[in-house]
Amino acid sequence: MNTQNFIAVITADLVNSRKIELADSGQPLWHKALKAELANWGQSPTDWQIFRGDSFQLKLDTPAKALLCAISLKAAVRALGFNELDLRMAIGVGDQGFVAEPLTQSSGEAFVSSGLLFDKLKKRRLAIKTPWSELDEQLNLYLDLASLQMDRWNGHSAQTVAMALKMPNATQQQIAKALEVPQSRVSERLDRAGFETIMAMESYCRRLLDHGFVIKKRV
Repeated sequence: MNTQNFIAVITADLVNSRKIELADSGQPLWHKALKAELANWGQSPTDWQIFRGDSFQLKLDTPAKALLCAISLKAAVRALGFNELDLRMAIGVGDQGFVAEPLTQSSGEAFVSSGLLFDKLKKRRLAIKTPWSELDEQLNLYLDLASLQMDRWNGHSAQTVAMALKMPNATQQQIAKALEVPQSRVSERLDRAGFETIMAMESYCRRLLDHGFVIKKRV
């Protein structure tokens, strides 16, 4: 298997989406925010596609960024402030295989893994499947622990996390200016969100994935 052809595929849907009212345009209030965040990670319909109204699939050519992408997507949705609204996401990492347009008709290891994992999520909100089963157990343990915090993000905390992710090199003062709130409020919200720990987890999981790619290339 050629790891240079590895991609990540996120299959997801919005939890409790039908409980959210419609905007004047007739679209759900979350629709614009979700499309805007997906657009940060690729172009539609080649890289992402929304289907069945409240489900979507996203292809990432850099699989090590999949967890960062998932965190960003979750923050964007939770930032809307609807406590019941959330994302359920299954990340599949593997060979690209055949990529079709529309994206949902694609096939390949990453697409199959993401789809099968999504069907098994049940109450879990975030999980990953890679070609390395021994790595999956470790990664999913970290994701389960991080989800205990992320699933409790309120609108303000998620909004601040989303802005911090968009401005990775910014100071808290710069983030506060962008959000038009005091710097102390930014600090409080990020602490409440567990932002530093979650990003440390993402960085560590990214290194684990990179290590997996290196090992696979040696085989």
